[in-house]
This record gives sequence, C-alpha cells and structure tokens, in this order.
Amino acid sequence: MKLLFDENLSFRLPHDVADIFPDCLHVRDVGLARASDDEVWDYATSHDLAIVSKDADFHGRSVLRGPPPKVIWIRRGNCSTSDIEQLLRLRRSDIETFLRDPIASFLALS
Repeated sequence: MKLLFDENLSFRLPHDVADIFPDCLHVRDVGLARASDDEVWDYATSHDLAIVSKDADFHGRSVLRGPPPKVIWIRRGNCSTSDIEQLLRLRRSDIETFLRDPIASFLALS
C-alpha cells in the first residue's frame, strides 16, 4: 500500500521519504489539488492508497466508515516539512504495521 499525501502537507514529502515509502504520491501529482475530501477519499480507495493528512476530517471519516482507505493522521500543529519527514522516519515501523493490519482504519502520529 502506497501513501497519498493530502494538500495540507508539502508536495515535497513523497520525494523526501521515497527511500522508506517508495512510490508515494501527493494529491497534486494525481490531479487532486484543491479537491474535496470526498474526491481524495474516493481516489485513495480506488487506488489502494493510505491518506496521510493533518486534516481531522479524514480521521472522523475513517472512524465512521472504516477502511479502505486507511488514514494516517499527523497530529502536529505548525511544524516544518522536515519535522513531518522526521516523524514519518521515526514511526516507520508503526506505519508499516498499521498498513498491514486488515482491520485498523487510522493511525494518529504526534
């Protein structure tokens, strides 16, 4: 399962973490810049992608609907792209375990 970074995260992140999460994408890479949450959700579902977002709406949606798609919720306030990259690297094992779990719908990272 690949990661799909939401618009509220830097478009540079897929490149920055490609060594540990290959083939991840940003919404703007797939023509979803400024897309609605519904459109992002539907795209992720149909392409077997996990959404990575700072948007609490995706967390709420994952609780109500369950997977797919899976949601990785970044629970950090104002922070740099580098901070997000380091968080993803630090929690790599947790993310990989979460992505393999057929029942888990969201993972909160802070």
